[in-house]
Amino acid sequence: MRALAVLLLLVCVGEAQAHSGHVHWTDTDTTWTWNPWVTVPLIVSGSLYAMGTAHLWRRAGIGRGVRIWQALCFAAGWLLLVSALVAPLHWLGERLFVAHMIEHEILMTAAAPLLVIGRPVAMLWAFPTSLRARIGGWGQSPSVTTTWLWLTTPPTATLLHGLALWIWHAPGLYEAALADPWIHWLQHLSFFVTALLFWRALLMGRQRTYGASVFYLFVTSLHTGFLGILLALFRRPIYPAQTSQAAEWGLTPLEDQQLAGLFMWIPAGMVYAGAALILAGLWIARSGPRHLGGRHAHAAR
Repeated sequence: MRALAVLLLLVCVGEAQAHSGHVHWTDTDTTWTWNPWVTVPLIVSGSLYAMGTAHLWRRAGIGRGVRIWQALCFAAGWLLLVSALVAPLHWLGERLFVAHMIEHEILMTAAAPLLVIGRPVAMLWAFPTSLRARIGGWGQSPSVTTTWLWLTTPPTATLLHGLALWIWHAPGLYEAALADPWIHWLQHLSFFVTALLFWRALLMGRQRTYGASVFYLFVTSLHTGFLGILLALFRRPIYPAQTSQAAEWGLTPLEDQQLAGLFMWIPAGMVYAGAALILAGLWIARSGPRHLGGRHAHAAR
């Protein structure tokens, strides 16, 4: 909530101080992003999920296959993607580093886990039976199964997500993404896809992976927090192009970078810590005498 308040304050200050024509955030032609490479995947994914879930519930009953709370999680994640990539936050992120960081963190630590929890596999039910069977058969082929299992193991998913984060924050690549829309799109895609793999590996694994998931969340919070600390404590702007317009929003370039680093360090770190606590609680609860007794009784049969 504090980060949101800071962002809203910056928007209000920016409207009063910006040198480029008194742009208002409701000006959909200017501050909203309608790039088809962003909007079309959003529309297609949201439509497929809605149709697939409706079809599944018609056949199996409401809440079967995909629970209502899971569908709500997917909807929340999808709306967060819209808020990050289409709404004025993206436009602001091209002018203010802290807004760009908030956009990235929404993609990786908010939208991605909510979409994973929402069981996006429900999209398959939007297709005809014959096509759904063909897609299912392709997905069960040995090469696809082996690759998917490798990508969604916690060590691999954590490493890929960490590499994407650190590589794209190298000054040369980060500045190149700001200068070229295609590279910028690839940066966001890398962050988002590796985040989906990361959260899929940690949240949707079997019970025996809870302890490992807590460990990999801790590792991720450490290295992302360290990157945030570097940005917050560095004595000069690392990305001159990103912070070049900070003065229009009442900030110095260094202050803009420090705010971005603090947001990556503290609020994003709290997401990882919260997820680790939840998984640790599930791990402890499902390791209790009641669950162990049920497991032993089942094995005795």
